Amino acid sequence: MSRILFIVFAGLLVAGLPADIIFAQSGSAPFDVEQASRAYIDTLQGEELEKSNNYFEGGYWLILWGALIGILVDFLILQSRFSARFRDWAERVTKRHWLQPALYTLPYVIAGFLFTLPWTIYTGFFREQRYGLMSQSFSGWFGEQMIGLVISLLIFPLLVMAIFAVIRRAPKTWWLWGTGVVSMFLFIGMMLGPVFISPLFNDYHEMADGPMRDRIVAMAAEYDIPAENIYVFDQSKQHKRISANVSGIGPTIRISLNDNLLERTDPDEVAAVMGHELGHYVLGHTWRTIFILALIIGLGLFVVARLAPRLIERHGAKWGVRTISDPAAIPILSLILTAYFFAATPALHSLVRITESDADQFGLDTAREPDGFAKVAMRLSEYRKIEPGPVEEMLFFDHPSGATRVRMAMQWKADNIENPVIQNPGKLEQE
Repeated sequence: MSRILFIVFAGLLVAGLPADIIFAQSGSAPFDVEQASRAYIDTLQGEELEKSNNYFEGGYWLILWGALIGILVDFLILQSRFSARFRDWAERVTKRHWLQPALYTLPYVIAGFLFTLPWTIYTGFFREQRYGLMSQSFSGWFGEQMIGLVISLLIFPLLVMAIFAVIRRAPKTWWLWGTGVVSMFLFIGMMLGPVFISPLFNDYHEMADGPMRDRIVAMAAEYDIPAENIYVFDQSKQHKRISANVSGIGPTIRISLNDNLLERTDPDEVAAVMGHELGHYVLGHTWRTIFILALIIGLGLFVVARLAPRLIERHGAKWGVRTISDPAAIPILSLILTAYFFAATPALHSLVRITESDADQFGLDTAREPDGFAKVAMRLSEYRKIEPGPVEEMLFFDHPSGATRVRMAMQWKADNIENPVIQNPGKLEQE
């Protein structure tokens, strides 16, 4: 359940190499947006195209199998009466009803981690390694999984304790108040995560002075974005994907770029990425994200409030679950939410994709680097299908596809650049 409630939005963009001009426009030959777009899109061919498509399309099945495995694990914890035993242990440790749900979550989280570990190892390490997207050794990767487990053991008990306090005090409307609780945790997580969580996985240092930092500062200053702290973090130790973000809320706001972005791209590409990330801040996407997630989670908790009591009434005696306020009911809440979020996946993807598209448009207007943006979009082909069908993009893409982004960049170029020319990006290097 923790992995469902703590949804993290991160924007991952990637880049390419300098382009050469192959066609200079004349007054009688208008800039052809589709031709300019194909010049980029068609650089991905043969084995690389097949590899990209296979990796991303395989992820469609991971969504299904991940949900089924999550439901199965919760069902096994119930059916084996492990859930009741976890509850009994919590009641033996303390008589304080408000503390028992928090204690329950400790063995529950550990059991869930162990039961799903083979699946996590396959999807998170071996599959990434097979497609050349993993830089870590297994020991380094597993060490980070253990850090994540410890974080879950610290945060999840507090969340569950708060939700069950609401269930006990407002048994009929707990889902509404529970939505407020989850929203508060989301807010705190977004505010404190950049300061206390992210540094557990990567080292952060101030970006060195120079033309690139000056340009980022200038773009940020144009929109009154705090730019006192611009950090570079060492994500190359984990993978070679390009990433940047404007994270935090209030006093914790910071601009961060990973080392891959600086080492694998040209300045026009870095500017394009940072324009996109600054757009998330200026357009208020953090607050929009919290609001939208609150609505989605609220509906999910409403569904739980309607279905969970019926499951408990029918199967509670067999599972050792007394009422919905019993901590042993946590796997019931979790499996219902897992099924709910699986069904809501297309809607979730569409909501995020719209937000990302807005940031894309802002980034083009701010950085004014359409070809840098197009090269970055093409680099996404390392791990995202470049040109899906419209229904496929709607269902499975939480960002606009590379082809969509390239066409947006070329349309912007046609509309905003005087005498635009079509570029020949050649074969983008796959480092």
